[in-house]
Amino acid sequence: MFRGRRPAIQVKSPEQVELMRAAGLLVGKTLQLLREAVKPGITTLELDELAERNIRDNGGIPSFKGYHGFTGTICASVNEEIVHGIPSAGKTLRDGDVISIDCGAIVEGWHGDAAVTVPVGEITAELRRLLEVTETALWHGLAAGRAGARLTDMSHAIEAHIRSQGPYGIVEGYGGHGIGTEMHMDPLIPNHGAPGQGPVLKPGMCFAVEPMVNLGTKETLELDDGWTVVTADGRFSAHFEHSFAVTPDGPRVLTALDEGREWFAKLEAGTPSR
Repeated sequence: MFRGRRPAIQVKSPEQVELMRAAGLLVGKTLQLLREAVKPGITTLELDELAERNIRDNGGIPSFKGYHGFTGTICASVNEEIVHGIPSAGKTLRDGDVISIDCGAIVEGWHGDAAVTVPVGEITAELRRLLEVTETALWHGLAAGRAGARLTDMSHAIEAHIRSQGPYGIVEGYGGHGIGTEMHMDPLIPNHGAPGQGPVLKPGMCFAVEPMVNLGTKETLELDDGWTVVTADGRFSAHFEHSFAVTPDGPRVLTALDEGREWFAKLEAGTPSR
């Protein structure tokens, strides 16, 4: 995976990490606002408008809007849509749906990026379990992002948790990434693979980790809009993401309101499920 020249990874100063925290906190608060707004009858465009207004009103710039021509402030991916769903006035959420909301913001030139999958009304037990497995896998990946670890230790931690929970499809070809003065930076962080490979993690490195997990096959298709990625079998998918900084004291989750303290405590206690 990492033969030849390894990707250069941007290392931030403590002051720059604080600026990234400001961007991450804005993303986290925006996602909290959107999570509360999700209900049957709302359109994905209404959610997008709410996100843009909140980001701009709080001194940020939407990362996604205009990115390679993307028209939304958020990616709104419903049901079998895995990632990169385009917000639309014609897409109304219904009871039993799930929606992945991916959001990015820039504050003083620094990026934050996170995603959450939210149930719409009442969803099936199978879907609740999918969301739980995917979110917990994210936190296992984040917990592995410690100084001195290797890059793929995060990938392996994500995959190991998902594999232990059932025959889910782990999406390939899409994954986490470096983040900082740009939204997407080297290196790519797959959601699967052997541990102990890739660059050594050092304080000041910042990454976005984002498992995408399907109820059925791992295979994907891209729609004719050039953006939306869907499951090849039409079954539902979940996607969770956080941005974090490697620190001497462990991973600092920049897009979590509490910087990850609650979830890391749950993992240490062996009770990660909500």
